[in-house]
Amino acid sequence: MNFLRGVMGGPSAGPQPSGAETIQKLCDRVASSTLLDDRRDAVRALKSLSKKYRLEVGIQAMEHLVRVLQTDRSDSEIIGYALDTLYNVISNDLEEEEQDDSEEENSPKQVDDLGSQFTEIFIKQQENVTLLLTLVEEFDFHVRWPGVKLLTSLLKQQGPQVQQIILVSPMGVSRLMDLLADSREVIRNDGVLLLQQLTKSNAAIQKIVAFENAFERLLDIITEEGNSDGGIVVEDCLLLLQNLLKNNNSNQNFFKEGSYIQRMKPWFEVGDDNCGWSAQKVTNLHLMLQLVRVLVSPTNPPGATSSCQKAMFHCGLLQQLCTILMATGVPADILTETINTVSEVIRGCQMNQDYFASVNAPSNPPRPAIVVLLMSMVNERQPFVLRCAVLYCFQCFLYKNQKGQGEIVSTLLPSTIDATGNSVSAGQLLCGGLFSTDSLSNWCAAVALAHALQENATLKEQLLRVQLATSIGNPPVSLLQQCTNILSQGDKIDRRGSKVQTRVGLLMLLCTWLSNCSIAVTHFLHNPANIPFLTGQIAENLGEEEQLVQGLCALLLGISIYYNDNSLENYRKEKLKQLIEKRIGRENFIEKLGFISKHELYSRAAQKPQPSFSSPDHMMFDHEFTKLVKELEGVISKAIYKSSEEDKKEEEVKKTLEQHDNIVTHYKKVIREQDQELEELKQQVNTLKSQNEQLQTTVTQQVSQIQQHKDQYNLLKVQLGKDNQHHNSHSDTVQMNGIQVEEVSKLKEELEEWKNKHELLQGQLREKDSLIEKLKPLQLETGTEQSSQTSKSSALEHNNELQKELEMLRTQIQLQSAEIAKLQAENQKLQVMNTSADPALGDSSATAAKNLELEGRLVQEVKELKNEVKALSEEKASLKQHLDSSNSTVAILQDEKSKLQQEVAESKKEQDDLLVLLADQDQKLSALKNKLKDLGVPVEDEDDIESGDQADEDEDGDEEEQD
Repeated sequence: MNFLRGVMGGPSAGPQPSGAETIQKLCDRVASSTLLDDRRDAVRALKSLSKKYRLEVGIQAMEHLVRVLQTDRSDSEIIGYALDTLYNVISNDLEEEEQDDSEEENSPKQVDDLGSQFTEIFIKQQENVTLLLTLVEEFDFHVRWPGVKLLTSLLKQQGPQVQQIILVSPMGVSRLMDLLADSREVIRNDGVLLLQQLTKSNAAIQKIVAFENAFERLLDIITEEGNSDGGIVVEDCLLLLQNLLKNNNSNQNFFKEGSYIQRMKPWFEVGDDNCGWSAQKVTNLHLMLQLVRVLVSPTNPPGATSSCQKAMFHCGLLQQLCTILMATGVPADILTETINTVSEVIRGCQMNQDYFASVNAPSNPPRPAIVVLLMSMVNERQPFVLRCAVLYCFQCFLYKNQKGQGEIVSTLLPSTIDATGNSVSAGQLLCGGLFSTDSLSNWCAAVALAHALQENATLKEQLLRVQLATSIGNPPVSLLQQCTNILSQGDKIDRRGSKVQTRVGLLMLLCTWLSNCSIAVTHFLHNPANIPFLTGQIAENLGEEEQLVQGLCALLLGISIYYNDNSLENYRKEKLKQLIEKRIGRENFIEKLGFISKHELYSRAAQKPQPSFSSPDHMMFDHEFTKLVKELEGVISKAIYKSSEEDKKEEEVKKTLEQHDNIVTHYKKVIREQDQELEELKQQVNTLKSQNEQLQTTVTQQVSQIQQHKDQYNLLKVQLGKDNQHHNSHSDTVQMNGIQVEEVSKLKEELEEWKNKHELLQGQLREKDSLIEKLKPLQLETGTEQSSQTSKSSALEHNNELQKELEMLRTQIQLQSAEIAKLQAENQKLQVMNTSADPALGDSSATAAKNLELEGRLVQEVKELKNEVKALSEEKASLKQHLDSSNSTVAILQDEKSKLQQEVAESKKEQDDLLVLLADQDQKLSALKNKLKDLGVPVEDEDDIESGDQADEDEDGDEEEQD
């Protein structure tokens, strides 16, 4: 070590030792030797010298060692030696352990500087850190473990610089995350230490590590190690989790959304016997409680804190913490931290606050947890930190909890006090602490009671009803009066602790009570001794300890002015201002008022809600009270300088604002009621939706059941068919019978079509018959011989057309006959099939009865079809007769028809409708008759011809009947 002192600047102890020369030779061997074994031996020798000759090895060998890391990657042994040597040079841990008591006082500082300087040299080339990250990826234990230790040492010495290099390195953080998955516990545990250093005060790296599944891996390690019963590894994992979550809203939200809060519940499972906890378990549980507080810290965004609080309640974590709170044998520091943790878990969360109010201590009879905690707070024999924790818990329970505030104040009101005195209420404990001889109890009780009144004007008015029995025989005194009496007595009462502390606590309570409550101000001013006491305290020139009391007295007097409704004539605002001007002076009053915010303890209390004080004497201000001071200080200063006219205007403005506030409150109430109605309607909608879904499910099930029944029915039909199959021919018959229903339906449709066609033909025949009936009268009056050749030709043409129409009718009738014959053939075929199936079906079992019944129906339908076909054939015969008679009649009347066609053609040109045409025909027929008579045409011959034709028609009719 003498050589080391000489190199580092200490007094020389003689000639230069041979160590430096040896290091130089070893460095030359590392740089120039071609054999790997020689280089490996040289590096091994440098490693053995690096602890004793740290400075020399660092100066001379660092460059060569880095080159070995670059060139000899294939040999894990030399790489391990090089990494160990660099770690010995850069790390300060080894040197600090070897510090002797005889060394100089500035040695630790020099050692720190030496490690920092070597680290700066090493990371100046960023490629060195990148190379180190690559080596950490190696699975070989002799390479990976020293690499992890060296990187951890670099982060300790130059954290921000190394963090930045790793951050910009491709996959740098991801490579280091793989260390947590290493099966070798030594590397995994040192990897946790490395990530601790890597994540310090760097939000970007914290986010990357969190999204690389760090939470899952760390929680798995904690579970494997036994949760709070685990060793130092659990502590390291909890410290890393704190680094990742503290002041990092993104990671906190990721932790909550990943359902990792639920995995914290098993950490706090404690047994009935809590004696003999190890120091490591106490440390682990302390860190676990701190981790819960990180998630619900009041400094976090309100939304994130609220969601974590709700998750902790739903997963049972809050219930588990309350179990520890009420358990016996828990160490004092763990109990204190548990109280602080429960405080922040319930702070501002109505659901959690309601649950905490329902927790009972396991005593006989059971007492609420709040009462048990308050008993500890007002007990001067309890540790100071425990009493502070209970006060914080009570404050968090009442924070934004009007229901809880009302329950506390109600225990003080005359109508709710237990007359039997068997149980102690929270209000009685607070009053007992408020008027005890222990100044710390006075202060804690005053602050706790002030929180019960915070931002709740209704309770401030109700608290005025509280009456206290000071002594036997004396009338009861109001709580407000008793507070002012104790305040005015000052140092006359012998108290334990700070003399100022009690008065500061009472003044904070009175200021909170009177602020924004004109009725309380009126009650306070109604006591004639209060204002003279305040003005006397403010006007006196006292020491530094009393300046704080003077400032609070000035604040209380200012509140009495600002919130004065001028209901007392002697203490109107203007008179109180005049009193200040005469006895104190406005400038002096404002100066004394400023003593509060300028005080050092005020600044400390304003930083965070939790009361944390190094000693009871420093316990002066409450966090919520500092907000009140900040709000009222400027307002009171302005009010002191305002004139009476300005006060009147301000009162008018206040009234207007009050009216506006009342309107706003009314609308808020309406909106709240509407919100409730909306919630109810939403619940109804959800209920109806669920009912609808159930009904739809039921319908779906029924449809599926119906389909199943159909399938079963079809399957039974097939099975019945198979049972009835005694041979192949019978199976063919069954299949054909199965098709009969479709064939019958088709036959019915075809018959309907033929019926329609038959009706059309009948209509056409009726038209022809009517035309023949019209032409018959004309036959008797027309002549044949004297008609002109042109009329004969036109008659022949018309006759030809009629012949064509008759041929078409005959063709249609023939087709119809063919179709009918076809239908008859199919019908006979079906009958044959039915007759062939009947014997087989008759031999079947009782299960085939339905098939027989079905086939019977089919036979009946076939018979009906037969009858319809027979009727159609009869109609066909009658149609043939009508057609034959029509043909004969047309042949006889061809000549007469030709003449009529000529006349009809001429008349069509003159007439537009059929009625006029008929009239013209009648006239022309009469004219034609006259002409025929003039020409001498014998009518008798025509009658003979007609009679002969009629005889021919009769003969033809007889022949058709014979056919």
